[in-house]
Amino acid sequence: MTYRFSIIIAVSIFSSCSLTRSIAPDAVKPTVTTQQVEFDTDDPAIWIHPTDPSQSLIVGTDKETNGGIYVFDLDGKIVNKVTGLQRPNNIDIAYRLMVAGNPTDVAVFTERETNKIRIFSMPDLKPIDNGGIDVFVGETQRDPMGIALYTRPDDNAIFAIVGRKTGPSGSYLWQYHLQDRGNGVVGGAVVRKFGAFSGKKEIESIAVDNENGYVYYSDEGAGVHKYYADVSKGNQELAFFGNKDFKSDVEGISIYKSNEKDGYILVSDQQANRFSIYSRSGSAGNPHQHIRLASIPFSTLESDGSDVTSVNLGARFPKGLFVAMSNGKVFHYYDWRLIEDRIKPSK
Repeated sequence: MTYRFSIIIAVSIFSSCSLTRSIAPDAVKPTVTTQQVEFDTDDPAIWIHPTDPSQSLIVGTDKETNGGIYVFDLDGKIVNKVTGLQRPNNIDIAYRLMVAGNPTDVAVFTERETNKIRIFSMPDLKPIDNGGIDVFVGETQRDPMGIALYTRPDDNAIFAIVGRKTGPSGSYLWQYHLQDRGNGVVGGAVVRKFGAFSGKKEIESIAVDNENGYVYYSDEGAGVHKYYADVSKGNQELAFFGNKDFKSDVEGISIYKSNEKDGYILVSDQQANRFSIYSRSGSAGNPHQHIRLASIPFSTLESDGSDVTSVNLGARFPKGLFVAMSNGKVFHYYDWRLIEDRIKPSK
């Protein structure tokens, strides 16, 4: 018994040391760490309260069979949840989708084991999809994982851009127009199939820049692809960047908007526990040339999902909040000022 106990102690010490070594001494430390979910955090999204941003919420997935969607306040406390879902993966937020004649904020996420996307109203987290929308219908390989929502500026139409575990280059992502079917239930119709793929690993993280009209997605073993988000502008790839900037997996993407056009694109360098930072507006004279500005160490471990806002959320987050998942069943919140201080051109 003594011998076995010694082994357990040794393993525990080794694991603790390994964990400590994996976090850089100069890593950005979280302002808030959330309460734990049951299984495995994966992807967060930020919902901005319409009248009092200090009451905004973070919605995050707990990725497992019988996992769930959790809602956290800005103190990191769980204030709502829906469990018993079949491996919810990535999630995004859109505002003012017309449902039963009412503008409705929505959280939309992939439910991988049912091959569906799910649509819940916000902030009450009630399903408005009659059990979900089937995606990648007719395909041998379905397994929806990544998702991002695009709101078209000219008519406020909302689209879900959905990725999957595996898929052919050229049609890896499918784009769905989300609309009320006429009875208060939201449905989705395929309007586009697009997206180059290296074939090296998989595509999960997707992010949309509504104001500039672009969609970005992480080709995990290769780099970041950029396309137009509006289906009417075609399927030409606009940029492919970051292919030499990552230790291994290219993961979670989020877009910080300092104004309508400018800001930063943050991309998780998952195994390095860092985030690579790129200019949202590209380089001078070329909006599609995205050169890395900085590589910043964070306290997140193996982060593959994130979101960010520049909205003033109160005293702790006056210039916005960056949220990222971390191993340990939690999400980390960061005061944007901590990140802004680190963004300097790479030498």
